[in-house]
Amino acid sequence: MPADTNANGDIFGGWLLSQMDIGGGVFASKIANSRTVTVAIDAMNFRKAVYVGDLVSVHANLVRIGRTSITVHLEAWSLRREDRLSILVTDGNFTYVSIDEQGHPQAIKREGAPIST
Repeated sequence: MPADTNANGDIFGGWLLSQMDIGGGVFASKIANSRTVTVAIDAMNFRKAVYVGDLVSVHANLVRIGRTSITVHLEAWSLRREDRLSILVTDGNFTYVSIDEQGHPQAIKREGAPIST
């Protein structure tokens, strides 16, 4: 949307980063079977501009599961109005921590047992 643009008229990088974080958080929560919070964003690459009217898709791939954390590689792909193929516009690694009801880190469980790595 136009309200999400920077001074050049391109989509503001912070908006795109937040969309990636939302997608990554959903992915991490499904793996952890719990709430997760973002604790780190590493190796962000803003490769191409995103324009108003582009269709943006976020794809997640699991990188690592630790005792309480999950690292996810996220890619944002953009489909421009006049194009038929999407292009990679942004990617990076996001780390999420599984938390309990009080907001404290908790061990990630799989099939009833904590994961040990």
